[in-house]
Amino acid sequence: MRKYNRIMAGRQSVHIALCVQEGFIGVDYGIVEDLTGHLSDDWRGFNREFIPKYLQEHPDKTKIAAGLACGFLWTVAKGLNEGDVVISPSGSGRYHVGEITGPYRYVPGEVLPHRRPVRWSSNLFDRTDMSEALRRSTSSTGTCCDITNYAAELEKLIGGKAGPALISTDPDVEDAAAFAMEKHLEDFLVSNWSQTELGKRYKIYSVDGEQVGQQFPSDTGPMDILAISTDGSELLVVELKKGRASDVVLGQIQRYMGYVLDELAEEHQTVKGIIIALEDDLRLRRAMRVTRDIEFFRYLVSFELIRSTE
Repeated sequence: MRKYNRIMAGRQSVHIALCVQEGFIGVDYGIVEDLTGHLSDDWRGFNREFIPKYLQEHPDKTKIAAGLACGFLWTVAKGLNEGDVVISPSGSGRYHVGEITGPYRYVPGEVLPHRRPVRWSSNLFDRTDMSEALRRSTSSTGTCCDITNYAAELEKLIGGKAGPALISTDPDVEDAAAFAMEKHLEDFLVSNWSQTELGKRYKIYSVDGEQVGQQFPSDTGPMDILAISTDGSELLVVELKKGRASDVVLGQIQRYMGYVLDELAEEHQTVKGIIIALEDDLRLRRAMRVTRDIEFFRYLVSFELIRSTE
């Protein structure tokens, strides 16, 4: 299956002009060695080998930062196949589009030395033509983000046709409007985090001052929010659901928590989960009775009409 990925050519895609000119996409992360022979088919194996190396070279970094760096490095070097499509922002509200044409190569001493050859198209498309859901996905922090779920829309954009206004790829969402509402709620929560009850105890996870905790990648899908307690002792996974939440969400958040515990948490850190929805149901309440380390919060939506005096 052909994959689609948004890749930043350096911080804020500052090197995209060079990438297009020389026909490649690449990453750095301070790993100064040829990865040929180390690129296992499973990113977990690669991370097990290179996270210690990354932390040795960057002792000020956390295990989460190391995991992100090594995961993105593996994605570019091995995770993408020949024929896969990459898009990268131009810096002026447009996206370059290219196709991976060959295997990994290491170019020491150059910008973004861990490279893949790319055949870049001369045609760019506008960010404003994207659906709201695709714009949100491409705005996620980090070097790479998998946007294969939007393949149909991307093919239209690449071909010069604007995509639909709303696209939902979540099988639990009944319609596109409901999907948009859930994403608006997530953005609203993140934007107003410091004013919430959670904001008193946790902060959304950041790396080098860049907030990376929204739509944080995992091997079972992106988490809505990854946060950390103010004293650094606890990692928090937040799953946000529009409307009523059922017991299905419990398994989902437990998978995310297991990933955080296995792959991201330091020895001194515990992991907690919070489900946020408009309301719960009986099945969720019964399941929550025997569930540890997960809480349920309700959100309230306030709507008010004010008569104009003018």
